[in-house]
Amino acid sequence: MKAAAFFFGRSGSFLCLLALFFSGHTAAFLFPTADVSSLHITKTRGQFSRIHAVRDEVIDVGVPANDSRSSDTSTSLTQLQEQKGELRFDAEAILSQIKVMDKNTIINTSIFAIALVTVVFQVLSVDIGITRGWSAEEIAYRVPLDNWNSYNAILASAPIQTKSITSATVYAIGDTIAQRTEGTEIGELDRARIGRSLAAGLIGHGPLSHYWYQISEDFFNNVLMWTDWWSFIPKVVIDQTLWGPFWNNSYIVLLGVMQLQKPSQVWADIKRTTIPLVVSGLKLWPLAHCITYGLVPVENRLLWVDLVEIVWVTILATQAAGSVEHNEASEKN
Repeated sequence: MKAAAFFFGRSGSFLCLLALFFSGHTAAFLFPTADVSSLHITKTRGQFSRIHAVRDEVIDVGVPANDSRSSDTSTSLTQLQEQKGELRFDAEAILSQIKVMDKNTIINTSIFAIALVTVVFQVLSVDIGITRGWSAEEIAYRVPLDNWNSYNAILASAPIQTKSITSATVYAIGDTIAQRTEGTEIGELDRARIGRSLAAGLIGHGPLSHYWYQISEDFFNNVLMWTDWWSFIPKVVIDQTLWGPFWNNSYIVLLGVMQLQKPSQVWADIKRTTIPLVVSGLKLWPLAHCITYGLVPVENRLLWVDLVEIVWVTILATQAAGSVEHNEASEKN
């Protein structure tokens, strides 16, 4: 619990700030335009104006019964009245949709706003009470440094819990970004899908990654005795051929279990996504892991990897969502 309170409170909080950075402009992320376009509403208003104009012309000016314009005006008025009835129905549907969207938009925006305010406050208040007399330069230097020192302190006392919460945060951020890049408005975000990704990071990626990096480091250093500068190269190769595919498929399995999918569906998803994910991973991870295994201390590797995984989880979540859509389409056929 201490690790959880600390992580969400301070050091790991900057991961949440990255969500807004990677998802585009903050204002567009929090307050996207509604699905009902202003052009459609303007057009509807214009049609209503035409209806009332024709009606007023007939009433105020009047058209003689034997006038050749009478039948044309009558026909035009009838058509516009029918159109007016259709527009009234359309307007009711639009208003109903807006009300539903507004509810979800308010909920989702509130979640992001509260999280963002909490994160910013906790990060900036790490040195509260001792900053009196500090210059702006001192604050700018000490706040990041003290957050980092606090993170390492809690990481040393509760490594698995801290790494689990780190991964949970990143996977929630990544899935949110994935949905946004797919064109989903904030009011339409699938909160259940985000929750599943968060759970996969919490119970899967965090703990498993902790043990993987510890075992990998021990194997290369104490069994193979490969400690020279070049030893990061075989570490990257092993990571990409063993750990990468294993975790990608574990992620698909975890999501499938949480969605109560049939084993055959999960297996089909694994077969469908394994090769594309490996290919996508080769575009990102080899270079990132040169830093992971060549420069970053073993205790901080998951934090570095999780920062990179904000991009990777976006890819993973998109692939997983594609699996669900593929299954739904197969069931319909």
